[in-house]
Amino acid sequence: MTLLAPDAKPRWRSFLEDVVSDEVQRIVSGQTNHLELKFHQIQAFDPDFADILLLQPDHILREGSNALRTYCMEMGSQQQTDPFIRVSNLPLDSRRVLRNVGHADVQRLISSEVIATKVSEIKPRINRAVFQCSCDYETEIMQRDHTELEEPLQCGGCGERKGRVKFTLVKEKCSLVDNQKIEIQEIPERVPSGAQPSSGMVILEGDLVNRVLPGTRIIANMVPQMHSERKGTRKTPLFEIFYNMVSMETETEPFTEINIDQEDIEKILKLVNDHPEPELLKLVTSSIAPSIFATPGLYQVKRSLALQLFGGVSRISPDGTRTRGDIHILLMGDPGVAKSQLLTYMSNLSPRGKFASGGSVTSAGLTAAAVKDGFSDGRFALEAGVLPLSDRGLAAIDEFDKIGKQERSAIHPAMEQQKVRVAKGGITATLNSRCAVLAAANPKSGRFEYRGGNASIMQSFAETDLEAPLASRFDLIWLLSDIPDRGLDERIATHIIRNRASGSSELQIEDQMGSIVNIESEEMTETGLDDNDHLTTGFLRKYIAYAKKNIHPTIDTEAQSEIVKYYIQTRQNYQKGMINPATSDYSLNSSKGENQTEISVTARALEALMRLTEAHARMHLREVATIIDAKMAISIFKHWREESNIRDEAELQTGISKAGQSSIVKQIMREISVENDGKMPISKILDRAMLGGIDEATVRTLVSKMQQNGIIYQPPNTPGTYEFV
Repeated sequence: MTLLAPDAKPRWRSFLEDVVSDEVQRIVSGQTNHLELKFHQIQAFDPDFADILLLQPDHILREGSNALRTYCMEMGSQQQTDPFIRVSNLPLDSRRVLRNVGHADVQRLISSEVIATKVSEIKPRINRAVFQCSCDYETEIMQRDHTELEEPLQCGGCGERKGRVKFTLVKEKCSLVDNQKIEIQEIPERVPSGAQPSSGMVILEGDLVNRVLPGTRIIANMVPQMHSERKGTRKTPLFEIFYNMVSMETETEPFTEINIDQEDIEKILKLVNDHPEPELLKLVTSSIAPSIFATPGLYQVKRSLALQLFGGVSRISPDGTRTRGDIHILLMGDPGVAKSQLLTYMSNLSPRGKFASGGSVTSAGLTAAAVKDGFSDGRFALEAGVLPLSDRGLAAIDEFDKIGKQERSAIHPAMEQQKVRVAKGGITATLNSRCAVLAAANPKSGRFEYRGGNASIMQSFAETDLEAPLASRFDLIWLLSDIPDRGLDERIATHIIRNRASGSSELQIEDQMGSIVNIESEEMTETGLDDNDHLTTGFLRKYIAYAKKNIHPTIDTEAQSEIVKYYIQTRQNYQKGMINPATSDYSLNSSKGENQTEISVTARALEALMRLTEAHARMHLREVATIIDAKMAISIFKHWREESNIRDEAELQTGISKAGQSSIVKQIMREISVENDGKMPISKILDRAMLGGIDEATVRTLVSKMQQNGIIYQPPNTPGTYEFV
């Protein structure tokens, strides 16, 4: 069916009067200047008219806006700006993948799930231009081409053609509209393996400007347009596609890119109901990178990664303060312990996972960049990095120790506040980076020194050459050591050989399928090399997305009491002895600690415990986290924190415990005393201590306590100088 041009305006008039007269009244009263329509409203009114709208959107929407303007004027509207129509919620058969948009879609109304990667500044554009001839006759022309200004070909007064007379643009009589360009990219989950994400330039106008930031996921309802490519001043027979945005639907629900039907939901509920409390966590843990042999240490890591996938609940308090729910984990390990494989698997498994390597990423690549000439207009535009693009997902960063110091400083606020604040190239913006961070770091000397006994994990952290304060940003830190063990080595070697032998030739898969394909199973479980069942990657992704989207657990009173009990006893009684991990009531050993100012954990640790508790409850699809979830969270936290021999919170902040700092300062004082005939100027103590990473406040507090205890004294008439008693 072909719709004649004169038919469009009457049909719109009938639609406006019969279906949306109340909405039109809001425009007349000045509450808004546009009409938001759902496609199904037009389809219910006239199915044939709705089909023609998809085929001839420019003409139909232009006629609709003209009909709306006329109708509003008849109803007494006094608005200075012309009202217009937007259509959203297009049918699924109009949905296109960005990389497949071609000539058949040009001038059609399509929709596409995309992510905004770059945003330009606003520029005013002439919408209705008024030109004045040299004979003073004025001609009005609607400007529909964004690439060049359309001028009159002939004067309507004197009749002279363009070239023989001069037309002057009367700017004060022109109507303007805000104009903005954004760059869109197909969502990462839909990009074929090994392919470059397709991108396109979209033009936004009017109320659509400043609606998106880099990293925002939207459903773009747009009309593909063409303009000729140029080589110098010559046009070529090739055309570039750009898009005019008709409307956009920003994401109101996360993980809409993962299709979860009713059958999937029933499978997820059955899985949770059929597996008692310890078994479900074991099953999910064994389903994470099943091709990687889980040593006892690696099993603990996989267990924490399982909780990281589900994550805690981000909350906003009544005063507007936000607390993150995402769990950050750092893996330190010798080469060859499968850290990179774990990160790659996790980034592929997690909905909205992104992978980056520290050796080849800049601070702009992690956070955001101000890019010049992004839209060939000489101005700066904002381009999102890995963390904003991983919003509501997981960012896996390998070679974390290879990231430069300037880049690391940009990670601090992005991990804790989960916002990236950009002030570059005249652009000031705040982007969301609400993602879990999974990082892997290697020792700078090639291998970690094997540290047994009471050595702290922070000694190994120092070998990565990372700054100590960065350690406090992680909820869990694991050290994976490659230590020879005959029995374990034999089991690992057998597993690796069986795993490699069971794989298929990549070349054969390409020959059979024509390209590299995703051979992800649609089944719920599959049997691994260890002859045990584990969840398939496809089902596990749906399970995680369903839980994160629908389950938002709160912690009940009993679970809160359990967490508070552990937290308070750990803080207050740490000096009386190390907590015994084998007891459930956190009883203490009787050994005496030296430094009564040590604080083992702070509120950061308390928040980490709550996140782990919520994640465990979310995995079991519980809306209320119970004492069972709290005990599991405490068990995981104790395993890394206490068995890693972290003495107190100061060790996480500076790399040196309070007791260690005291010993270093005392040693410095003894050295200075020997060098200066018994005298110890406070300035020299401070200088040497700061070189060792100990701050001034800690030094002055220790010196003051030593003076109060009669260990040192200040001789008369020598302010700022001390001597041993």
